Amino acid sequence: MPRLTQEQKKLNHDKIIEAAGRGFRTHGVHGIGIADLMKAAEMTHGGFYNHFDSKDDLALAVIREGFTSSLTALASIREQHPGSAREALDHMFDQYLDPEHRDHPEFGCASAALVTDAGREGVAAQSEYQHGLEGFFTAITEMVLESDADLTAEQAREQAIALFSQMVGAMLLSRAVAQSSPGLADEVLKANNARLKQV
Repeated sequence: MPRLTQEQKKLNHDKIIEAAGRGFRTHGVHGIGIADLMKAAEMTHGGFYNHFDSKDDLALAVIREGFTSSLTALASIREQHPGSAREALDHMFDQYLDPEHRDHPEFGCASAALVTDAGREGVAAQSEYQHGLEGFFTAITEMVLESDADLTAEQAREQAIALFSQMVGAMLLSRAVAQSSPGLADEVLKANNARLKQV
């Protein structure tokens, strides 16, 4: 058999992370096996270990890539509102607290979709998650400072942490009742979105 080129190996590596990202966000790290992840990536089960030492190793890569993707999306929101950090914040709330985001965790932000897994998977997973959190806290702190010049950097960071925590919490609550009570699930998103915009 011909050897894979480095480019093809990288493409395969990325396909596994993408498939695992969807699978882990939907089912949790322990809710889906390697065989099913590799099938979703359209690859053989045996090929997994050419790319990752373990499922835990893959989970770290998924958390890392998930936050990288989400932070890239946040940077894009900032670019769409160059003259108004307040408008960028409101856009972020609208995009994050959207029923579409709630109903499709497989394509959503790692912050809410993988929060429980990060908490259960030990120090390495928590460190990856922490790194992603810090990225959000830094970006939102900058927007808060730009939108309210009276705040100190410490006050702005405190507000950024509270805002992001409220966003993630609202998403988790909305997902928790989305099938049993769609109306309440929507109400949770709308109420938090409205309150966040008043800050």
